[in-house]
Amino acid sequence: MARDTGHRSAPTGPQAGYTVFARRYRPQQFGELVGQEAIAQTLVNAIRSGRMAHAYLFTGPRGVGKTSTARILAKALNCVRGPTPEPCDQCESCRAIALGEDLDVVEIDGASNNRVEEIRELRQHVQYRPSRSRFKIYIIDEVHMLTTAAFNALLKTLEEPPPHVRFIFATTEVHKVPATILSRCQRFDFAGIPSERIVERLHLIAQREQIEAEEEALALIARRAAGSLRDAESLLDQVLAFGSGKVTAAEVRQLLGLADEEHVGRLAEALLAGDAGRALASLRETLATGAQPGEVLDQLLEYWRDLLLVRVGAEEGLVFSAFWRPVQKRQAQECTVEQLLAAMDVLSQARLRLRTTTHARVLLDMTIVRLCRLADLLPVGELLAWLKKSASEQGSQCASFGSGPVRGGGSAPQGPARRPESRPVGVQRARPKPASDASADPAPCADPPAPQQPPTVPLALTPQSLAEVWHRALQLLGPIFNHHLQNARVQMVGPNALVVVFDASYNTAKEAQAYCEERTERIEEVLRQVTGSSVRVRYAWNEPHASTAEAAAPRRNAQEHPLVQEALRLFNARVASMDPGFGTVVSDEDEHVSGAEPDRQPD
Repeated sequence: MARDTGHRSAPTGPQAGYTVFARRYRPQQFGELVGQEAIAQTLVNAIRSGRMAHAYLFTGPRGVGKTSTARILAKALNCVRGPTPEPCDQCESCRAIALGEDLDVVEIDGASNNRVEEIRELRQHVQYRPSRSRFKIYIIDEVHMLTTAAFNALLKTLEEPPPHVRFIFATTEVHKVPATILSRCQRFDFAGIPSERIVERLHLIAQREQIEAEEEALALIARRAAGSLRDAESLLDQVLAFGSGKVTAAEVRQLLGLADEEHVGRLAEALLAGDAGRALASLRETLATGAQPGEVLDQLLEYWRDLLLVRVGAEEGLVFSAFWRPVQKRQAQECTVEQLLAAMDVLSQARLRLRTTTHARVLLDMTIVRLCRLADLLPVGELLAWLKKSASEQGSQCASFGSGPVRGGGSAPQGPARRPESRPVGVQRARPKPASDASADPAPCADPPAPQQPPTVPLALTPQSLAEVWHRALQLLGPIFNHHLQNARVQMVGPNALVVVFDASYNTAKEAQAYCEERTERIEEVLRQVTGSSVRVRYAWNEPHASTAEAAAPRRNAQEHPLVQEALRLFNARVASMDPGFGTVVSDEDEHVSGAEPDRQPD
């Protein structure tokens, strides 16, 4: 285990010589690395076989040993007995590297030395040999913070450095390192340290420091560290400063803002029972003990994770203590996997939103109520399947929109069968009331039926069938279109062309015209279903006129217009109808000229 080298400056006060656990128990040998045995073994074998690379890249989360491994590797290369996989930690070089004071091992902070000027200076110093050691070693921490220009300046030196130079890079965000740098390094990925290994390390530190620590307290610290040994050691230091010299679970919860397991268990019991009032009251009691909303959500998520593991038969790695195991087994059997996953999804989404909201308590109350209402929700897929079935049944029972009770004695369509063991989250239940008695009166069609299908035999569009075609089209278009077209009239201006005329005397005419113009493709598609052929639809505007006599004069003048007369002669046509704003000329061969398109002028 890590050894306290004792090479520190003499204390000048009661606390001047104190060193935090994260520094005092930093690994000094490859064998002391916690949770990184594969990386340690690879480096040891490389040193023994003399297959050392000129550049290494250590990547992984914070506090897992990247910088410590870099220092151990530097000691292994420059130890007086080296290169050796077991540095002596006694020679002047090993002691200076451990304290970060060796002139030949340069540690650079990539965040504060990220400009190209610093890298150019490094390139100038690389050519000089080390002052007393075997290698000149550059350790660049957080290397991803270097600028693009700095990375480019480092490329050539990194690929072909002098034989006396070694580079060791460390980063927590390897995706920000250019591929040109990655290809020139041997990459080692450091994994997060399991909680069990962190607890073992904390036990060892407590024994060496002669500290009494509860097992549950160390487990709480390890879980809070989330795989970072350095964070766990710092938290242990903090708890010791907070308490009276003994590390207890109560002190850890109070310091970290965690809720007691008993409070979390009662809250979970109320949530699973669907009792929102009792759940909110339990939440209020929990927060009154000093627990933070974010920590409560995290603990609830851990509780539901335990339920999920118990439900699927994987009880290893449960978070809550063994006292809750019988309760969790009973609760897990009363839920389905889908329900547990849905609750975990609600909790994780709330935890994510909590980071950006200023109303943490409101968000927490919403989450509690939503979890209590999971029993009243249906999966989206199940509800959609029922809606399709219901629509088809109603379409066969209801003759048209607004019809009376269903004839033939059929009952209203039943909702989807509720699975007794499953009440997963989805869409709020919206089921029709089932018939209570088979002899009861048939239920009427409560919702509009599905649009009727067009006739099997298309109805050709002719002046004689225009009214019937338009009537069928309006039935298919539905009530909204009918509302907008109730004050409009349609005229046929050709074998496959219609003009919808809106009367300007109505206040809603312009709104109706705009609505229909935006949905012209829908109207044309319905007309194609009715007639069996493509039909073009255009729109015209009928301005109000003072009297019939005044309106007849412009019509006569328009009919006597030279252009109209020439059109009649050329197409051997006659005037079928003429209204203000548009006119129609129909030839005997069904050729037409539509006044509804004012941009088309006869030659």
